[in-house]
Amino acid sequence: MRRAIVIGLDCAPPRILYDELRNELNVLGKLVGEGQRYIMRSSHPPITIPAWMVMATGKTPGELGLYGFRHRVLGSYDKMYIADSTRIREEPIWNTLGKHGVNSIVVGVPPSYPPRPIKGYLISDFITPDHTKRYTWPPWLKKEIENRFGPYIFDVVFRIEDRDKVAKGLWEMTEQHFKVLEYLLTNKKWGFAWFVEIGVDRLHHAFWKYWDRNHPKHVSGNKYEQIIPSYYKFLDEKIGSLLEKIPKDTLVFIVSDHGAKAMKGAFVVNQWLEEKGYLKLKKKPEKPGEDLKPNMIDWDHTKVWGWGGYYSRFFINVKGREPNGIVEPSDVPELIEELKDELRKIKGPNGEVWNTKAYAPRELYPVVKGDPPDMMVYFDDLSWRAAGTIGWNTLYLEENDKGPDDAVHDWYGVFTIYDPEETIESGDKGIIDIHRIKDKMIQYIMEDKKIV
Repeated sequence: MRRAIVIGLDCAPPRILYDELRNELNVLGKLVGEGQRYIMRSSHPPITIPAWMVMATGKTPGELGLYGFRHRVLGSYDKMYIADSTRIREEPIWNTLGKHGVNSIVVGVPPSYPPRPIKGYLISDFITPDHTKRYTWPPWLKKEIENRFGPYIFDVVFRIEDRDKVAKGLWEMTEQHFKVLEYLLTNKKWGFAWFVEIGVDRLHHAFWKYWDRNHPKHVSGNKYEQIIPSYYKFLDEKIGSLLEKIPKDTLVFIVSDHGAKAMKGAFVVNQWLEEKGYLKLKKKPEKPGEDLKPNMIDWDHTKVWGWGGYYSRFFINVKGREPNGIVEPSDVPELIEELKDELRKIKGPNGEVWNTKAYAPRELYPVVKGDPPDMMVYFDDLSWRAAGTIGWNTLYLEENDKGPDDAVHDWYGVFTIYDPEETIESGDKGIIDIHRIKDKMIQYIMEDKKIV
């Protein structure tokens, strides 16, 4: 059995890690250059939750019952919850390895709050409310960490105009994360470790337009033009320092949960539904950017409403399921096909053709558990966010309606296996689906050559 560490870079795309910055990163460049490289195709939807847990368990979002951060309780208009670790019923890799006697160190893998028992040590992820909560396993680890490093930093506020403040917070958070990691990896017994640095995702959302020359709002020579390369180099130094302090024969996996690309804008989904007659409001909004609340909707004349986000979720007002449902259950499949036809007709603000895709969960997953939306919609192959707010004088917004945001999620992330003992063939290996990664990791950790 091999010792292994998983370096999780939330939102890191192949464009950055495999191509544009590869030669500027001494450590990550060597690992991906000499490793077995895959383009990782993310989950449906390509969202942090569920993607990391799809990777860790090998199960689809449908099997996990995870379709994003927020979930609407089926049959209600106003009840929702944030998916957390209590929703996970499938076995993550650290529990599988634990059955073989392997101690693990797990830090920041979403969703791991509230912390659940593992064979080893765990610090929960960015959905942890704050450091006053219980966020470690075993529980006493929290005090040990805070005595040495102070209150643990789970995330930064990144959808704000003050980019200097975002940058300062990113560097401080990542610095602390690596100090904690180094402490755990050099003072605790472990055979497997998996950490996720959420700072990479926050960096992309806050600074993508400043770096990406293809972003519609990029201005050459701007103040933050080099901040993305700078952060990756900072991260690269931290990873290099960390790897120097662990056994040299450790297998290294480098992974991301999804990719990133320029956000072209936000499509105002509920106004579109209203224009098409699927959604009926009791009265017009008084100001732009109002959140659509249940008491604003004329449910007796509403068939469909939606949520915003990097993808949109549509909900059908089903008779017998929702309190004031009007769509007969037998009419739902036909309505879904009708909506798909209408969504395919949507063009961009300048008449450009979009590649919009929509799915009912049953089309994507072998099993559909939990509280799925009735439809999942990706506007123009994810290049356009969905804006759930209303009251705008257009269907096309230049900005995220929830605050500054320069990047959207993309389907493709990274997966690299680096073997310092050179027993694993290096080079490009094409595309791997995210749900296959758990088995691939176990295959090499357990050295099961029969399933190579």
